[in-house]
Amino acid sequence: MSSSLPFQRIFVAGHRGMVGRAVLRQLEPVFQGEVLTRTRSQLDLCDQRAVADFFADARPDCVVFAAAKVGGIHANATYPAEFAYENMMMAANAIHAAYQNQTERFLFLGSTCIYPRACPQPIQESSLLTGPLESTNEAYALAKIAGLKLCQHYRNQYGVLFHSAMPTNLYGPGDNYHHDNSHVIPGLIRRFHEAHRAGAKTVSVWGSGKPRREFLHVDDLAAAIVHLIGLQNPPDWVNVGTGVDLPVADLAALIAETVGFEGEIVQDESKPDGTPVKRTDTTVINNTGWFSQINLRDGLQSAYQDFVQSIESERLRSV
Repeated sequence: MSSSLPFQRIFVAGHRGMVGRAVLRQLEPVFQGEVLTRTRSQLDLCDQRAVADFFADARPDCVVFAAAKVGGIHANATYPAEFAYENMMMAANAIHAAYQNQTERFLFLGSTCIYPRACPQPIQESSLLTGPLESTNEAYALAKIAGLKLCQHYRNQYGVLFHSAMPTNLYGPGDNYHHDNSHVIPGLIRRFHEAHRAGAKTVSVWGSGKPRREFLHVDDLAAAIVHLIGLQNPPDWVNVGTGVDLPVADLAALIAETVGFEGEIVQDESKPDGTPVKRTDTTVINNTGWFSQINLRDGLQSAYQDFVQSIESERLRSV
């Protein structure tokens, strides 16, 4: 067993998702104990009884909770009830079952969309619950705030080491490339790739292109997660990001360059922009000794290579 990770059994919830897969890759060389995984057909995290039975039987001493219903602006606006209900139920069931079965460590994965739409930039952890949320992803954000607060309250009341990580916008191998429900980077990778292959002269991109966004490679996040579960006294919740942002229009141009598309990029200003600016203050996690390592240009190259390989091997994730 790894001396830096003093656990016997780590349950990675959501192991088939982009983050879960990255966590498994990160754990493989450093953790010699048992890694527990369950597919949704094996364990429905929205089923309270099933979750309670799993924890009572498997007895994980550490949980990395990367399971979530996720999507971009379109998906969040179309299915807010599902985003709220499923994410809240999964979090509540798992956190309570972990407490009941003496799980030593529980790391809950959220998102920086939990912070108010108009909070000061860069975003500090102390901005939580200081103002209204961005309306386009409010349902998802509220569910993640509930999970974060559950971990904090169980830790304060019962002394269990339950804590949370709030990553910025993620991308990388294993991403979801659905035409409508994907996040911005995989959506643009697919759009520019298809346009390039078809010889299209223009590609339309949602919004004005002016909003600024920060992006974190999923392998950087996985490294941060393993780092955090190895800390003896981690923060209740902590931002995980690069601390560097750029306009969405510049991102689109960089993705076009990565893919090889040389046509015109057209901004469709009839589509919503979302939050105007979102950049994390990473001081807290940096002070624990973790820093991001993968720059955006290199990360996009690896993400695009994975996208092409996924198409060729007919394993492209598009749900």
